[in-house]
Amino acid sequence: MIRGRALALLAALATAGAAAESADLPDDAELEAQGARIGTITIRNLPIFDPRSPGESKSLFRLADRIHIDTRASVIEAQLLFRSGDPFSRRVCDETERNLRELRFIKEPEIRVIGYHEGLVDLEVITHEVWTTNPGVSFGRAGGLNSTGFELEELNLLGFGKYIALDYHDDVDRSSYTLTWRDPNVFGSRWRSAIELTDSDDGEGQALLFEQPFYALDSHWSAGLEIDHDDSVQGVYRLGREVDEYQQDAQIEDARIGWSKGLQAGCTRRWTAGLRHDETQFSEASRGTAFASLPDDRSLTYPYLRVERIQDDFETAQNLDQIARTEDLYFGIRYAIELGWAATAWGSDRNAALLRAEASRGFRLGEGRSLFVDGGLASRFEEGSPHDALFSGGLRYYRQTSLQSTFFASIAADVGHELDADHELMLGGDNGLRGYPLRYQTGSGRAVMTIEQRFYTRYSLWKLADIGGAVFFDMGQTWGESAFGPTENLGLLKDIGFGLRLGNTRSGLGNVIHLDIAFPLDGDRSISQAQFLVQTKRSF
Repeated sequence: MIRGRALALLAALATAGAAAESADLPDDAELEAQGARIGTITIRNLPIFDPRSPGESKSLFRLADRIHIDTRASVIEAQLLFRSGDPFSRRVCDETERNLRELRFIKEPEIRVIGYHEGLVDLEVITHEVWTTNPGVSFGRAGGLNSTGFELEELNLLGFGKYIALDYHDDVDRSSYTLTWRDPNVFGSRWRSAIELTDSDDGEGQALLFEQPFYALDSHWSAGLEIDHDDSVQGVYRLGREVDEYQQDAQIEDARIGWSKGLQAGCTRRWTAGLRHDETQFSEASRGTAFASLPDDRSLTYPYLRVERIQDDFETAQNLDQIARTEDLYFGIRYAIELGWAATAWGSDRNAALLRAEASRGFRLGEGRSLFVDGGLASRFEEGSPHDALFSGGLRYYRQTSLQSTFFASIAADVGHELDADHELMLGGDNGLRGYPLRYQTGSGRAVMTIEQRFYTRYSLWKLADIGGAVFFDMGQTWGESAFGPTENLGLLKDIGFGLRLGNTRSGLGNVIHLDIAFPLDGDRSISQAQFLVQTKRSF
């Protein structure tokens, strides 16, 4: 007891001393105005559990910290956007924190000034370790159907930041084994790599990625190679029931190189040129009946040019889509436009122009209120008319009603024109209407609205998961004909419900577990009057 109090006193004195020292330091604006340069950079990893915090000094937690392999300093250094001798910039420090928050094997990174002398700024990079080994059984339920799985994954292999996983998953579509490898900094460089191999009861898949992305707003070049192959059975659904299926063999190969002048006047513009091969073949599934009308095969080989503009305008917040975690909000204007041309002379099965466009913008509406707008368009132009055209748009509104609660509302819509048969739009319990079976309605257009009152408590489950909750209302509808034939359209569908949220605080999974009960207010009489959902998502 005396030893614990002594440690607590020493920690308090150290914290007070650090606070007094930082109070004497120039602020960030003064350091930048004086042309200060970066001196020493110290990496400090904090343990998973803080023994000084009430309830975190248990023997089980101490054991977890002892057997956990901490992230090596070189892994964090490889992600930093600054080096010793560079001009000090708070903007660059903030962007580095954003990049570090994307790494699943650490949490809550912080970069702070700890000293200033002779024009040099000493920085400390603080990260919190999380538990990165995940052996276990998973269970999910959505749209009235269950999914189960077993996984053995390590997010931070031997502290080097590499991800390796072996996963078995059984859901309504298939049973599959997947082996995955991801490396966020190959040999300590900016290059990234990923390999994924899948063996399913209905086919197989392989994916390969090797790239140096635009890793910062001031990056001047990028390059990448991507290969993705998926051979699997796809189901055709009506009112949540599979009525037929077909075999789909899809292959995408993409090689690209990008260039930019970096960040100028608060914006960055990036150009990317590439060559893409996109081929999909369809056949009757061996386990299905004779398919009346298979989708048409596609084979497109085309060069493309992409331009993207990003405005530097970010903020941080808490208790929006996560529980007690720092979230990055983007308020700037961002757009990207990509044009390509497929020709039979290059191996395509048709001549076609291809267009992809997307844009987003955030709006500050006052204290605790924000609105985010996004939209996208993808289309293929053949013989002077658009085919497989899809326009998507969405709105997300947040209003923090208190420190522990947020009102959330969203609207999302997709409108298709002459869609390829395998691109029919679906709506149900797995994508917005929680009170209905999955893939309940289909069509060439859909819209869904969600209203939630979210609650974030100060309580946790054994110091391992933060507890929250939500009361929600969903409303949505599909319209338009499907290439696979008509479906019974039940009009506007609505549901209400409530649920529990468990935010994963000590694990690198960084997920939010959803435990929901939803009640459909419309639909046909055959569906259940209550849907129980167990889902793991990246957000609230």
